[in-house]
Amino acid sequence: MKVFTGTDAAIDPAAVAGFARRAEAAGYDGLHVSETVHDPFLLALLALQATERIVVRTSVALAFVRSPLLTAYTAWDLSRMSGGRFHLGLGSQIRQNIEERYAMEWSAPAARMRDYVGVVRAAFESFRTGELVPYEGERYRFTRMQPYFNPGPDQDTVTPPIYLGAVGRRMLAVAGATADGLITHPTNSDPQFLFDECRPALAEGAAAAGRSLDGFDVVAGLQVITGATDADVAAERDRRRRLFAFLYSTPAYRGALVRHGFPDLQAKLADRVRCDDWERLEDIVTDEVLATIVPTARYDALAGAVRERLDGIAQSVTLALPENADQDRCMADVIAELHAG
Repeated sequence: MKVFTGTDAAIDPAAVAGFARRAEAAGYDGLHVSETVHDPFLLALLALQATERIVVRTSVALAFVRSPLLTAYTAWDLSRMSGGRFHLGLGSQIRQNIEERYAMEWSAPAARMRDYVGVVRAAFESFRTGELVPYEGERYRFTRMQPYFNPGPDQDTVTPPIYLGAVGRRMLAVAGATADGLITHPTNSDPQFLFDECRPALAEGAAAAGRSLDGFDVVAGLQVITGATDADVAAERDRRRRLFAFLYSTPAYRGALVRHGFPDLQAKLADRVRCDDWERLEDIVTDEVLATIVPTARYDALAGAVRERLDGIAQSVTLALPENADQDRCMADVIAELHAG
């Protein structure tokens, strides 16, 4: 099993290089960079320049706030300068954020993502061959590429794999039809979701597109509570409680709470968000909720807990780099055990 970590949402760009080097030294296979308060492609560039081995993947860059051609240019350049270590992860984001935070137009995300990926792939092939490979869909048209604007022909650059972030069945089917891999959201990485919802939807999308899922990479965006000692685990539980409360206040993630027997929790969290009651948001999340949904184990038992949860249903997993760099060696042992199978 491959193991990835991710940058903190609010990481200072000046700290990205050091964080990436820590991840590489600890044995991680790759690093995810998110789109929160910084441009993810900028963070990816900084991480790639600071490392020699690991994959750097956007997880996820928001598709609909960017031209697909501009995304393709950037992804191609990052792959070229890193020797193929860049992976393009794309996601849709909720309507309110697209319209009110990014000031962009909203439309049905699954159909739009299918066309978006179609344009990106057509652009990649145009760069590789040096000739326009057109794509015409309902949402996007890519029908012009003068030689002056084409960086190809380029047979040497590794075409970046495309991963999609998805939760709903329609977007999961789009991933099965168009992507090289899936990055599951931290709120939807439990075995029941992966077996009962994720796998059938991916297979449905792949069958409709006439393609195989052989080699398709499911990356489980796992949340865990861990530490070297029981006291460390308790401290991490409190930290994770705050993140958990924020994530699950989003209505799109209610299904995960329902699956685990907490059907009313999301509405309670959402009520406090609507009242801007951020200070008391985490108080609603009990130890019972965390113990049920978030795997909890000390480092010496973590690899076993991850395998028990994901063996046979995911090829890769995300595990956070320790808050304390002195514990990187502990995580390195976990990663080595997961690599060993």
